[in-house]
Amino acid sequence: MTDVTALDAAHTAMERDGADDAARLRFFERLADSELFLLLTQEAQGEEVSPELFDVADGRFVLVFDQEERLARFAGRPAPYAALSGRVLAGMLAGQGIGLGLNLDVAPSAQLIPSEAVDWLLDTLGQVPDQVEDHFAELHAPVGLPDRLLTALDAKLATAAGLAQAAYLVGVTYQGGGRGHLLAFVEAHDGARDALAKAVSEALTFSGIEAGSMDVGFFAATDPMAAKLARHGLRFDLPQPEPLTAPPAAPGMDPEKPPVLK
Repeated sequence: MTDVTALDAAHTAMERDGADDAARLRFFERLADSELFLLLTQEAQGEEVSPELFDVADGRFVLVFDQEERLARFAGRPAPYAALSGRVLAGMLAGQGIGLGLNLDVAPSAQLIPSEAVDWLLDTLGQVPDQVEDHFAELHAPVGLPDRLLTALDAKLATAAGLAQAAYLVGVTYQGGGRGHLLAFVEAHDGARDALAKAVSEALTFSGIEAGSMDVGFFAATDPMAAKLARHGLRFDLPQPEPLTAPPAAPGMDPEKPPVLK
């Protein structure tokens, strides 16, 4: 018997009330963030993978599992697989009319996710909030944001280890008189801005908040704005991992080089 996984819990919450859009969004967020094991016809060849494809009345599907043990139990034999994140899988499959068969026959989260939902997930993951420079008339403490958004931001930024020193959520009044919110990163690493902006976008979207309701900014620790952010903002500390020598990337682990379907 395997433990209840994060996907199991999110799926149960979604099924409990089919009209709860927030629960449905949280399930898809868990799906995107989870490591999934894709059943293959043969061992991966470099960056090329050959997934098992299954045609049923509802369409064509690949089979994925959120635990190696679940894949083995379904297959009933040693079977080749590739470990990929849900977001990488969405990028591989989107536009090809192929859906996901998730944990079929082996878990409470068993579900056929149609190709249209895979396409929607990739499109959602590709959205990013506006990146802004210092064009604010005033900064103030953030107000009126739902708790579920703050929780989602905290969880999402906890996965962005080493990409920045910290982030501050502040309320802003723009020079034109408009008001909004800004998530400002301090000392973001070179090349990390797009990844951080996408992380914020996902937290917004999967919390049911419109992506345009929050801007993203990047500032150096020596910038005078950093002191204002610390004075008015809600601080999020990003984990700072110990430096490691990275091994060669397995297929699917580099989001810029997803595996190629054969």
